[in-house]
Amino acid sequence: MSQTTLEYTNVINVCREIFSKKTKDYGTAWRILRPSSLTDQIFIKAQRIRTIQETGVNKVGESIEDEFIAIINYCIMAIIQVSEKELTDLELEIDLANYLYEKYSKEAFELMIRKNHDYGEAWRDMRVSSLTDLILMKILRVKQIEDNNGSTIISEGIDANYFDMLNYSVFAMIHLLKDK
Repeated sequence: MSQTTLEYTNVINVCREIFSKKTKDYGTAWRILRPSSLTDQIFIKAQRIRTIQETGVNKVGESIEDEFIAIINYCIMAIIQVSEKELTDLELEIDLANYLYEKYSKEAFELMIRKNHDYGEAWRDMRVSSLTDLILMKILRVKQIEDNNGSTIISEGIDANYFDMLNYSVFAMIHLLKDK
């Protein structure tokens, strides 16, 4: 399990650094986005990954790894938006934005540890394409929950799906990085 912890931490560190640098460049302009808009951003990234996986053609130039990093960061932004309802300011101080990133990335890590124990690191035997498909499925679930005004009868909420998409993206990154 310590190998997974190290690999997971390394991926999140890269994502956090990008988030922090973009926050310095752009501020927290993403705060204007509703969760549904963040869901659509995640969808765009996951759909692009799938298209590249299926066609083998990348015309934009950004790598699949870049797209998984974007999904991880958009998931954390979405979790912040749905979890921190009392924060109404569009512009957050950089320290607060970084603190919230750390808070929710740690929560995602702890969830991964629990699930990884129960599932016996099954993700290690999965294909990156399957992880992409799982992300797309979770996006469709989130869209349906959003269309139902956030209400579910038996299913997990929106935030649980964002956490799963984040963790699937980290797993995909671990696979991609070891293949390089």
